[in-house]
This record gives sequence, C-alpha cells and structure tokens, in this order.
Amino acid sequence: MDNDNGERFLQMVVPLFSMSGVCVAFIEKIPELAHGRDMKNIMEKGAKIRDNIADSTANVLVANGESYSMAFFRFLPYLSERGYVENTPIGKVIILTAQVELTSFVSQSNWNIDFFHGALTFTIQSNDVPGFQEFLKAQDPSSPKGDGFLRSFWQNAFICVFRDPFLGNADGNMCTGDEKLESLPGSFFEMSLTGHSYNVYNAVHAVAHALHAMTLSSLNNRGMVTRGGLTFQSQVQWQLHHFLKLVSFNNSAGDQVSFNQNGELVTGFDVINWIASSNQSFGRVKVGRMDAKAAAVQAFTISPEAITWNSWFNQAQPLSACSESCNPGSRKKVKEGEPFCCYDCIPCPKGKISGKKDMTYCYSCEDEKYPSKHQDFCILKSVNFFSYEEPLGIILTSFTILFCLITALVLGIFLKHHETPIVKANNRHLTYTLLLSLLLCFLCTLFFIGQPHQVTCLLRQTAFGLIFSVAVSCVLTKTVMVVLAFRATKPGCTMRKWMGKSLVNTLLLSCCLLQAVICLIWLATSPPFPDIDMHSVAEEIILECNEGSMMMFYCVLGYLGFLAMVSFMVAFLARRLPDSFNEAKFIAFSMLVFCSVWLSFVPSYLSTKRKCLVTVEIFSILASSSGLLVCIFFPKCYIILLRPELNKKEHLIRRTT
Repeated sequence: MDNDNGERFLQMVVPLFSMSGVCVAFIEKIPELAHGRDMKNIMEKGAKIRDNIADSTANVLVANGESYSMAFFRFLPYLSERGYVENTPIGKVIILTAQVELTSFVSQSNWNIDFFHGALTFTIQSNDVPGFQEFLKAQDPSSPKGDGFLRSFWQNAFICVFRDPFLGNADGNMCTGDEKLESLPGSFFEMSLTGHSYNVYNAVHAVAHALHAMTLSSLNNRGMVTRGGLTFQSQVQWQLHHFLKLVSFNNSAGDQVSFNQNGELVTGFDVINWIASSNQSFGRVKVGRMDAKAAAVQAFTISPEAITWNSWFNQAQPLSACSESCNPGSRKKVKEGEPFCCYDCIPCPKGKISGKKDMTYCYSCEDEKYPSKHQDFCILKSVNFFSYEEPLGIILTSFTILFCLITALVLGIFLKHHETPIVKANNRHLTYTLLLSLLLCFLCTLFFIGQPHQVTCLLRQTAFGLIFSVAVSCVLTKTVMVVLAFRATKPGCTMRKWMGKSLVNTLLLSCCLLQAVICLIWLATSPPFPDIDMHSVAEEIILECNEGSMMMFYCVLGYLGFLAMVSFMVAFLARRLPDSFNEAKFIAFSMLVFCSVWLSFVPSYLSTKRKCLVTVEIFSILASSSGLLVCIFFPKCYIILLRPELNKKEHLIRRTT
C-alpha cells in the first residue's frame, strides 16, 4: 500500500529477504481505495502495475496491503495499458500477507478468481467457534429488529430489494429474507470464520475479561456507574492496558488467549493454499504453519507436496530466479549492475571444488583428497611409492640382479685365474676391491625401490655416495699405479721404492675418507628422512625420502664428479703407454662413460619429480656401474677365457721390449 504501513513493511522485509539470498525484481505501490478517489487514475495505475508484473521474469509476487486491498488485486487480471484483456493469466505464484483477506466489491461477486488459484497466504491461526454456523443461518434481514447493515448487505449480495411499507413494491427482484448465505460464491462470502474475524472475536472477549478484572480490583472504587454503563475517570483509563497484558483465558473454541511481555497476542500463522474451481467454488487447504511457541528451527513447517499450483505451472513446483542454478563444480559470479541473485556460473579453478548447487565460492579438498573430474566432490588419494610390484620396478630390479650376477661371475673368473699375468699385472687386490664395490653399487639401487622407511632413507644416498667413491677411488688408484709403474721401469728412477701396497692403500683411503666426512656431516646436520608429498600428483599421496640438506647431497655428487674427472684426465694422458700397461686406455673410456652419465643426471634430476626422480637416479647408478664393469673388465675376461695364449708372461715381456 502507498502509505506509512507499506513503507514500514518494505523497510522490514527487504533486508530480511537479502539476508536469505532473495532479491527483489520490482516494487509497486498500490493506491489506497479512499472514498471519492478518482477511479480512472486508480485503474491507470493498476494497468501499469499489471503490465509490470506480467513482463517480469520473477515468478513470485508478494502482495501486502490491508483487508480491502484484495478488491484492487481482483482488478489486475482485467487491466492492461495495451488494451482491455479478459482475465488474462499472469502466471505468478502469489504470496499474501496475513493482513490481506479475500474481500470483494459487490460488482466483483461473480468474477472468477483464477488469478489467485494456487496462491499461498499467511492467515492468523483460527478455530471453529461453536454456534457460529447457526448464528449465520439464523440471520433474518426482514426482521424489524434487524440492523440496517444486514439489510443493505443482503440486497447487494443477492441483487434484490426489500418491500418498503411506505413506498410499496419497487421495481426489480424482491428479497424474501429466505435466501441462503451458503449459496453465495465462496470468493464473495465465506461461511467459515476468517482469521480477521476470529481476531475481532478474541479482542472483544479480551477487553471484556480486562474490564471484569478491573471491576474486581481496588481500582473499581474510582469508577462511577452512569447511565451508559461503567465510565472511568480520565486518570484511570490507562489502567485498562495493565489488565489487558495480564489477560489469559480459553475462548469458546478452546484456544488460549494471552499476551507476551511486549503486549503482543501469542499466536501463530497458518499457511493456506487457495483453490479456485471453474464453478466459482473456493477452498482453503492448510499446507503449513508458523508456531510462535516452537524453537526457531522448528517454527516454520510446510508440506510442498500438498500445494496445488496454478495451472500456468503445469503442477510443477515453480522456480523464480533470474539465473539458472549453478551445478556442483561451479560457482556463482554476480552480474554487474544487476541484483545480487542474478549471476553467471563459472567453473571452479583447477584443484578446487563446489559440492553443492549455487555455491558462491569454491574450496580446496583436504590434503589427503583430490577433486573429481567434474570438480563436484573430493576423492580419497591413493598411497603410492616406487614399488617392486610395478612394471618399472620389476624391470630395474631385474637389471640390478643381472648386473650383480655378471659382476659376481667376473669376480669368480678373476679369483679362479688370480695367478695369471693379466690378473697380477694391475694389482689384483685393487681389482677385487673394485669388483666388490661395483657389486655393492648395483645392490644399493635396491634402497631406492620399495616403501621408504627411516633406515632406507638414511642409507640410500649415503651408501650410494660412499660405495661409488670407493669404486671411483679404485679406478683412480689403478690409473695412478699404471703411470707410476711405467715411470718406475726407466733406469735410475727413484719411484721404484714407493711402489707397493702401502701406496695403494694410502691413495685409496685418502680418496674415500673425504667422502666419508661429507656423509657424516650430512647425517649429523640435516639427514634424509621419510616424507609425504601431497601436492605433486593430484590423485596420489607419494611416499618418498626427503634428502634433508640438498647442499650436502650435491657435495656428495660433486666430490664423485671430481674423482671421476681426475681419473679420466690421468687415464687419458696415459692412454698411449705400451700395450703391457694398456689398462689406462680402458679406464679412460670407462670414465668417459661414467662422467657422461652423471653429467646428464644433474639436469635430469632437477627437471623430474618424485617417482621419476628415483628412476633417473637408479638408471644413472646402473648405467655408470655397468660402464665401469664392461669397459675395464670385459676385455680382460675376453683374454682370460677366449685368448689364453695372450695371458702369458712371455707374451707380456715380448710386447714390452
């Protein structure tokens, strides 16, 4: 309504709607139906309102007003600025507040109410008052004691006139007084007690109880009985409100009537579904309620399946939204310049989900879960590590075992032929140490396969660093000894006295000692430990070994690289020594392979992650170890097994001279 009550309604309801995610498409103010108001202006205003309602994409119309506002609402289906329309359906769900009752002008008594079919209205909870139906049926407008209102209503309702004793019979249909109120259309006159009438009934009784309480109190001494009944002095009239607050009684319908501390009637509301039939019959179906005495979460209840919707919606539950619902996996983005409930649906960013419809934000899954394909729910990650069961693990393990067997076979061949010149020529004990270290190099790859534990993480890189430093130190020592042996054969050379096991052991231990110190510092300061990687692979939890201090890891690799480069350079310079000492040629080639493998390992290690990183390191260990084995020992095995005539002292002496 275009009045103060309407403004208060807007100020109260619009913020509540916003808090609940409901926005308002439009607000129209209906003119008050004041006496003498220009009906033409009212109809023009109604036509604009009707067209605005019909054009709106909103499917819900909340109608608030006074008890007589329904008379205006009933005009709406017939109005339009585009021309007169005969009750054209508007196609909205109408929700009426409790102040609006089904009332009509007399001229509207036979109008159909299809416009209100399926409407929902809040009504004050009421009950059947005993004797009310009998009271209605007992009304006699022709009685001389009847009041003027009843006769006037009767004539307007039944479109007839009563005989005037002074004027005689009048033209038109004559009222007999025997007409039945129940024959009137339900949309014009209802035989049941409406919520407003029930309120009036309770109000009269509440005032009566308050007056009765006053007369029984000491305050009634201040009153005086007059001809018109009990009249109060002006100074005590306000006392009635005090007694009204204290009123509590059961009316004739059995309902309790009382007021709260704010002086408000303690009552609830029923949610009524209006049903209009083609034969002008009208019905009310209770589909929900709001209980003032219940807890907040239980105060409002409704049964959607009990609601009959307007035929416009084909009995499907209507939707009223300026945007379609956003499915799980997407979120709402408010459209610029439009109400907050008008939005676009945009997919969730990668790695985030929305598990419900119409969510305003996307969120990340917990660390142990990952988003589904459509980003609408979280899936538990599988635990994964580089295991023996997977194909790559089986292949690398098989190669490890194969190379271990080959190394053991080579060692067996050398032990069997340990007295032959080719074995004795290049320090056989150093050769055995190199073969054993290569065997351990192959075996240390097994630390990299399987579920990481504290022990395996500690031994994985440190064992690799120490064992490889022994192997490379053996190669370096063999190379140095080859060079020294050649120089010691020259006449007058003083190096001959330094040749022997002490020099070999000193070189070997000194080279390995520094690597051992680096590993000890690593284990003492920031040792490797088992770790869990939640983020590198979206669908998996990767169990891995964290290297602890990467600087120490690169120190281990750097020292190995230093030893390998020194060995390569020394062997390369000694590659042209006589054939009797030509092991330097094979060492140079083997160290070239070794350095190539580990130089390519560093960028590969930095560019790969998790399981692939482990695979790269295992492959580098196998490739470099097998390079040393093949390049250094296979030519000797060839001579020992296939060319034994070359494995004789005379042959070596002849080739030397």
